Amino acid sequence: MAKGIAVSAEQRSANGTTGSRRLRRSGVVPAVVYGDGKPGLSIQLDRHQFEKTMGRHLDEHPILDLDVKGVGAKKVLLQDVQYHPLSGLVIHVDFHEVSMTKKLRVEMAIRLVGEAHGVTQQGGVLEHLLRVVLIECLPVDILEHVDVDVSGLSIGQSLNVRNIVLDPAKYRIVSDGAIAVAAVKAPREEEVAATPAATTAEPEVLREKKDAEGEGAEAGKDAKAPAAKDAAKKDAAPAAKPAGKEAKK
Repeated sequence: MAKGIAVSAEQRSANGTTGSRRLRRSGVVPAVVYGDGKPGLSIQLDRHQFEKTMGRHLDEHPILDLDVKGVGAKKVLLQDVQYHPLSGLVIHVDFHEVSMTKKLRVEMAIRLVGEAHGVTQQGGVLEHLLRVVLIECLPVDILEHVDVDVSGLSIGQSLNVRNIVLDPAKYRIVSDGAIAVAAVKAPREEEVAATPAATTAEPEVLREKKDAEGEGAEAGKDAKAPAAKDAAKKDAAPAAKPAGKEAKK
């Protein structure tokens, strides 16, 4: 877990969509601090300073020392960060005030470690199916990520949430144990090989069809030639009879 991260903030008076937009245009991020049985506290953060302080921990759930001007310091969990869909800038942050002696539930990232036997020795494909797992623990025991060893996986095998190994004295996994975390699948070589064969067969059929059409056309031409000659003879025969009669006279 990230330790010793301190964040400064001020109370926020501008609420609602219009007020929040005005704050964002000036480089300020609206935020809220929630707590068990307490109303939410509206605060605001300097966006540049907050992003610089948090660094890579923005996508995690670290415990922070939040110092709100005029209110005092609080231990808070970075609960949620919202980003602008186009610019990627932070546009809203939710914190949750915590007690260091009370357990809470938090989502922790799953990191796959090791090289699966089914990939290195059998040519399979490793699939990462579950990215986060819900765990109950004390704030001080929150992990940046949960490591899952996949080195023993062969083709056709998988690891589920129940296979995650954590210290039972500190952690209780809340997510359903039957959910698959990672699996090794067989490569799809047969499907890839079948695709070119199907594409090369089509031009052959088209060429045969064209050849057949060409042969038919040539045969048609040959059939028309004798017919034309016969027609010419028939036309020429009647024309010769009158000429013969005139010669007798």
